Amino acid sequence: MGASTGDSEAGRRSLGTIAVIAFLVVALGFYFLLLGRIAFSLIADGDLAGVGIGLGVLILPIVGVWIVYTSVRAALDHQRLARRMAEEGRELDTSQLPRRPSGRIERAAADQLFEQVKAEWEADPDNWRTCYRVARAYDYAGDRSRAREVMRRAVELEKAERTGR
Repeated sequence: MGASTGDSEAGRRSLGTIAVIAFLVVALGFYFLLLGRIAFSLIADGDLAGVGIGLGVLILPIVGVWIVYTSVRAALDHQRLARRMAEEGRELDTSQLPRRPSGRIERAAADQLFEQVKAEWEADPDNWRTCYRVARAYDYAGDRSRAREVMRRAVELEKAERTGR
């Protein structure tokens, strides 16, 4: 019974997160539409300064849509990998690692975990599972840029495995 209670609690948290993300995407969409309208009205005025400002303002929603799209797509990809790893029982177990009051894993413990996972990854660097695990270990160790880089590689490898390419 405890497992199902934990599963339903995780499901509620997940739905809450999805609702917040959906709200933010809709709010950003509305904001981008308003910016687009302002940009087109400035361009339509025909004044040289207005056209220049209008073109500048038009760039904002275009860049914004691209950022939202790539962020949501990356989040969905990462969730798919996390789900597959959990189903396979290969997710990193950090439950016994010492934590700071903030909830983050102690630096020495995170570094030790990273070294263990790095050895797995070095033995099989073209496996999306080891890439995923080392990306998570990088994240726990506080190296976010490398975590993102390796997670992108894990997503590419998993997609190639799934599609048979």
